[in-house]
Amino acid sequence: MKKPRLVLLFVGIIVVLSIIVDWPSVPIKVDLGPVKIDRVLKGPELDTKIFGLELKRDLNVKLGLDLQGGTELTLRADMTDIAPGDRDRALEAAREVIERRVNGLGVSEALVQTAQVGGEYRIIVQLPGISNASEAKQLVGQTAKLEFRKFKADVPLDAGNVFPTLENTESTGITGQDLSRADASFSDSSSGQPSSPIVDFEIKSVSADKFAKVTRELIGKPMLTFLDDQPVNIATVQSEIRERGQITGLQSSDEAKRLAIQLSAGALPVKKIDIISDQSVGATLGRESVEKSLIAGVVGISIVALFMLFYYGVAGLIADIALIIYALAVLAIFKTVPVTLTLAGIAGFILSIGMAVDANILIFERMKEETREGRNKVAALEIGFSRAWNSIRDSNASSLITSTILFWLGTGQVKGFALALAIGILVSMFTAIIVTRNFMRLVYR
Repeated sequence: MKKPRLVLLFVGIIVVLSIIVDWPSVPIKVDLGPVKIDRVLKGPELDTKIFGLELKRDLNVKLGLDLQGGTELTLRADMTDIAPGDRDRALEAAREVIERRVNGLGVSEALVQTAQVGGEYRIIVQLPGISNASEAKQLVGQTAKLEFRKFKADVPLDAGNVFPTLENTESTGITGQDLSRADASFSDSSSGQPSSPIVDFEIKSVSADKFAKVTRELIGKPMLTFLDDQPVNIATVQSEIRERGQITGLQSSDEAKRLAIQLSAGALPVKKIDIISDQSVGATLGRESVEKSLIAGVVGISIVALFMLFYYGVAGLIADIALIIYALAVLAIFKTVPVTLTLAGIAGFILSIGMAVDANILIFERMKEETREGRNKVAALEIGFSRAWNSIRDSNASSLITSTILFWLGTGQVKGFALALAIGILVSMFTAIIVTRNFMRLVYR
């Protein structure tokens, strides 16, 4: 922080990267007789590997159902054959299965959530960009298919990690119908070893002998869990399993919870899933909403920038530059994460524009007080930033806490609003404390 040129070099790199990420796809049409150009200058794409994980996708803005149109399905789960105490777990298991299936269709911004209306258990599925949802309807209306498989005898397991597929594995005859329940927990740490996430599962009494026979033959070999013909877990069998078993070697509690839900999708199958309503949302309303939101964003930024310029002069101009950097950085984050933008999310972003200059106003007013006491501008700058920091920190922390609660307890568009607002708050703190401060250091010195 004491070397503003180095800090501003870092800020410059962020600005350049943000501009690259934000660059839109632009159609270019030129007709000059013999010279004709008709092409689209595409924006950047993400194509890299991080820790062995391949990331490959475009960096376009992801729009929600209300902005780009699509289909919304409301499903009702039949819980007549499931005990009342297990119905919430069964509904969550069904939601997990449907989400996997919908994502398999390539609808990466799909929203799948559960709801309870009176005595009915429902699942709401939103499919942005899908106007003909007949395939999705057929897919989400099926119950889960979970089975345990093993590698075929001719698969060379000694060659290293072998990715399981339907082609190189075969069924053991055990399915999700052979499980009675599955729960995520932690291993006992009384032995002196640190506790680790595990999944405990119980086997139905009628399937005990079958499960014992299969696991006895697979001791020291992997048993594979497939859900809807996709592998979800590989576990090495340590001993014969008859009544209850345990899956260890999981990396995190989230992985354990996810695996328990996936096993429950077969252990506690929803008897039937009915589509009780489907609604198509046209893209025309979405286009109008985007255009009006863009106008509102431009007007908001312009009014705030003019106010800062006329009221604070040079300091206001620096704050306006920081505000432009703020907008570039936020949009780049939205496209990189990616954040699916809905009308509520855009509202959160526009709201954060005004909040982005709150910190600057606190700092500038504090600097005025220090200047009136006879300090020069450099000293007033440093004291103003340091004494305004507590107020900036506390006000933004309270807003972040509120955003966290909204994201945690909210659903759908409420989550989008909370996420957009939280990102805006964090970036605004960076631009106010880092960007504006170091710009002003250069100017005043």
